[in-house]
Amino acid sequence: MTWKAEFVAGLKTIAPIIIAAMPIGLVFGAVAAAKGLSPLEATLMSAMVFAGGSQFVAMDIWTHPASWTALGFAALLVNIRHVLMGASIGGKMGSFSPWRKYLSMLVMADENWAMAEARARKATLTPAFFAGLSVLFYLNWIACTLAGALLGAFLGDPAVIGLDFAFPAVFIVLVMGFWKGAATGMVLIASALASILVHYLVPGAWYIAAGAAAGLVAAVVTGRFRKIAVAQ
Repeated sequence: MTWKAEFVAGLKTIAPIIIAAMPIGLVFGAVAAAKGLSPLEATLMSAMVFAGGSQFVAMDIWTHPASWTALGFAALLVNIRHVLMGASIGGKMGSFSPWRKYLSMLVMADENWAMAEARARKATLTPAFFAGLSVLFYLNWIACTLAGALLGAFLGDPAVIGLDFAFPAVFIVLVMGFWKGAATGMVLIASALASILVHYLVPGAWYIAAGAAAGLVAAVVTGRFRKIAVAQ
């Protein structure tokens, strides 16, 4: 396929996720404005951070003046999963030059990472396809943040119209795309239970790290049991 065809294929793949992400960006912009950030500040945050989960966590603990240490640590906890995501998708970027690989990592999010992993299972992951997944997705997040910050007063409480569920809904869809049977279910259950328990017992964003750690342990354990079962 040509570069253009691969790029368009990436756009078509990510298009439904872009539509689903629009209300999330609007909600973030509105929340940021309610916390006292100007539309420009909220937009710059989305452009430079480009990590919805950590941005929402940052707004949740935002104070005046802001505690940069607390914000940075919370963002680290939320985004530590990107180390594993980058290691996973990096091994499938054999057709990428070094600078294209590093540039791709800068705009990697859960959504385009998941779509790229799905593509790599079926065919070669190309720079053009990943660009198609990422460019419009990135610009959409920035534009929706700006719109949400400007229109925040008119949006009101996101929970009233169900916009607060948009963020978890997108991740539910992504997770189901990786479903591989009972083993996946065990990983999800372990991650969910650990997250809920730590969320109620420990203040801060530690529940995210706990969920990730529990999911990894469950994946390793179930993988070993499957190998034992096959050997027997």
